Amino acid sequence: MSSTRIDTETLRRLPKAVLHDHLDGGLRPATVVELAEAVGHTLPTTDPGELAAWYVEAANSGDLVRYIATFEHTLAVMQTREGLLRTAEEYVLDLAADGVVYGEVRYAPELNTRGGLTMSEVVETVQEGLAAGMAKAAAAGTPVRVGTLLCGMRMFDRVREAADLAVAFRDAGVVGFDIAGAEDGFPPADHLDAFAHLRRENVPFTIHAGEAHGLPSIHQALQVCGAQRIGHGVRITDDIVDGKLGRLAGWVRDRRIALEMCPTSNLQTGAATSIAEHPVTALKDLGFRVTLNTDNRLVSGTTMTREMSLLVEQAGWTAEDLRTVTVNAVKSAFLPYDERNALIRDVVLPGYDAVL
Repeated sequence: MSSTRIDTETLRRLPKAVLHDHLDGGLRPATVVELAEAVGHTLPTTDPGELAAWYVEAANSGDLVRYIATFEHTLAVMQTREGLLRTAEEYVLDLAADGVVYGEVRYAPELNTRGGLTMSEVVETVQEGLAAGMAKAAAAGTPVRVGTLLCGMRMFDRVREAADLAVAFRDAGVVGFDIAGAEDGFPPADHLDAFAHLRRENVPFTIHAGEAHGLPSIHQALQVCGAQRIGHGVRITDDIVDGKLGRLAGWVRDRRIALEMCPTSNLQTGAATSIAEHPVTALKDLGFRVTLNTDNRLVSGTTMTREMSLLVEQAGWTAEDLRTVTVNAVKSAFLPYDERNALIRDVVLPGYDAVL
C-alpha cells in the first residue's frame, strides 16, 4: 500500500466505518425544506444551499449548547411517520454514496414524539426506514450495514425508558445504547439504573464523555457506568504529559477502549483548535484505538470522505493511517465477533488493497 497522499476521489471509494453519527444531525438540506413545508415549520431559509450554510455557520460558535440548539429545525421535521421513514432511508443511502460499509446511527426516540408517536413507534419506524435504505443500497451495488444506537437525553428523565427500548429491539437492528445532550453539569452517573439494566441484559453501550467536560467525565463513564466505548473523548489528552500516560489514559489505551473522535465537530464546539493539532493524530500515534467519525453531517457540513481528506491534507495522514482507524472502528463495532472479523477480512482490507 502506498504511503503517499491520496486524492479526494480515491478517498471516497475507500471502505469506511462510522460509529458516531446522529440521525437528526445528518438530514439532506432539501429534505428539511420539503418536510418543513409539509408540516408548516418555519426555517431560517427555504433555499437548500443557504440552509446548509446556515447550519454550519450556526454550529461554528465554539459553544456546545448553541451547537445542540441547531437541531431544532431537523427535529421539527422528524415528528411524523413519513418524516422518519424518509430521513432514515436517505441516511443509509448517503452513507453508501460516501463509501461507508458499516455505520452505527444514533438518535433519542423521546425527541421524536411531539407528533403523537410513542417512543416504541419511533424506533419501529426508523428501523423500517433504515431497512429500506439498506435494501436500495444493496440493489445499487453499494451495500452498507447500519446498526442503531438508541440514546437517552442525559438532562431529561426518560433515559431508563430508552434503555428498555434498546433491550426490547436488540434483535430488530438496535445494537447498543448511548446518552447524549449537554455534557457539562449532567454526569453519566445520574443514570446508573439504566446502565446497570443494560449490563444485566448484555446490551453494549457508549457514553458521550470528555468533550465539554474533562477527565472526571471519562473516568465516570468507564469506571462507574461501565461504558465499552467513549463518544469523543478528546480530553483524555489531559492525562498525557510529554507522551507519558497517566493511569486513566493508560487504562483506555491498554484495554483497547475505542474513542469515537469527530474532528470537525470538535472544532465547532471548541473541544479542539485545529485539524492539524486535533488530538486524534497524537492519540493514534500513541497506540490508542481511535476511530474517525462525522458526528453530524449536516450541522458540520461534512462526510467521512471530507474528514479523511482534512486529516490527509492538514495532519499528514497516510493510507495506512486511514486503514488503521477503519479497522479500529469495525473491531469496536457493537456486532458479534465473527461478523466484525468477516467485515474486516472480506470488505475493508480487500477494499483498501483494490483502491490503493
